[in-house]
Amino acid sequence: MADLFASYWPYVTSGVLLAADLWATAHTVLHKHDNRAALGWVGLIWLVPVAGIVLYTLFGINRIRRKVRRLRRQVRRNRRPERPTAAGAEEAGGGPGLRRLVSEVTARPVSRHNRILPLPSGEAAYTEMLAAIAGAERSVGLSTYIFGNDATGHTFVDALAAAVRRGVAVRVLVDDIGSRYSFPSVVGRLRAAGVPVARFMPSFLPWRFAYAQLRNHRKILMIDGHAGFTGGMNIRDGHDARTHPRFPIADCHFRIDGPVLADVRAVFADDWQFATGEQLDGAAWFPELKPAGQAEARGIANGPDDDWETLRLTLLGAIASARRSVRIVTPYFVPEGGLLSALGVAALRGVAVDVVVPEHNNLRLVHWAMLGQVGDLIGHGGRVWLTPLPFDHTKLLVVDDEWCLIGSANWDARSLRLNFEFNVECYDADLVGELAAMVAAKIARGRRLTAADLNRRNLLLRLRDGVARLATPYL
Repeated sequence: MADLFASYWPYVTSGVLLAADLWATAHTVLHKHDNRAALGWVGLIWLVPVAGIVLYTLFGINRIRRKVRRLRRQVRRNRRPERPTAAGAEEAGGGPGLRRLVSEVTARPVSRHNRILPLPSGEAAYTEMLAAIAGAERSVGLSTYIFGNDATGHTFVDALAAAVRRGVAVRVLVDDIGSRYSFPSVVGRLRAAGVPVARFMPSFLPWRFAYAQLRNHRKILMIDGHAGFTGGMNIRDGHDARTHPRFPIADCHFRIDGPVLADVRAVFADDWQFATGEQLDGAAWFPELKPAGQAEARGIANGPDDDWETLRLTLLGAIASARRSVRIVTPYFVPEGGLLSALGVAALRGVAVDVVVPEHNNLRLVHWAMLGQVGDLIGHGGRVWLTPLPFDHTKLLVVDDEWCLIGSANWDARSLRLNFEFNVECYDADLVGELAAMVAAKIARGRRLTAADLNRRNLLLRLRDGVARLATPYL
């Protein structure tokens, strides 16, 4: 028997390896939608025996989407879908162009009669948010990525604890990685104050990690189910000049009233149930929504589950529909190739494309990758503006002074594919005009990045930026 095994084991081993190679190749072809990624994995599988299969099994299979989709579907089976009230809703597909596209990709209607108020600083946003928490009578729902254990965070903890003592139902959801931006985490302080708090997707990583994936990057505050706040602002000292932070952060948040809050509160309740298993229900969380203004708006949830293409398709549709201008403000600009090409095509057809990013970024790798890939956009006529300190964390997209997108998402792969985000599209001339003026002011104080600037970099810097660009699918 030993002799027989000795004679045939090379053939058995070769057969097993061949079967494994064929399986891994088939899996790559069926599940990798990026042709370059698929080709790279197939080459590795066949050219690096054994190790290629092991690497693909460990790093090439997207378990994130499958795991989250399974968990989210389990949650959604237990929830009743909520739509905006009839008085404020337009049925999906009811309008042409961009409105029709977003209706199709979100399966949500546009809601009318909303009021969306920009809060262009931490001082303005935190004052309004704390006043809303102090006035809450039935419920407070807060979801944030970073909740600092600092002076600003302590003020919010005190306000939430006071609401609990008044008998208000309070729920706080903090991303597990985001909670570690302070040590010790503010979660312990919240629990000690009697505030119900949960961590989103606990991670094995023992420290904060800015490039972690599958994070809840949404920023939502719901008050009594009929007033809300969203945008890109975390809860930390950096946003509030009154705390004299060492690293000041500029940002813009938004107060939202009206029927579009149906989208906001549904996302918060879904996330809370996903994290804790508790289903929020009843009039304290879901009262009838009433008209509050003239803006038409729609919430857009995006994440590495059933909604993973929603935001990317919305951005592509907005760029394609632009006739005069596309203005982008973002702290991190490393979009995937399709979006970058769409912006270049828009510039080539005469649309004014302006991208506003910080000159001094808190994530150097992201900044280097941006420098390594914006050359084509600039070459096609797009303009990139670098703004001085304070670091600008604002996230805005304004198209043709008629439409805008606000919320938590950045122009990078983590926001578009790997993290959970929440944005709101708005059709309101007054609001869009105000935001367009805000963008113009940022451009006025910025410095234009030119092709000459990029070409003046020495070889080592260009190599650094080129290598960083290769990591853009994970930045």
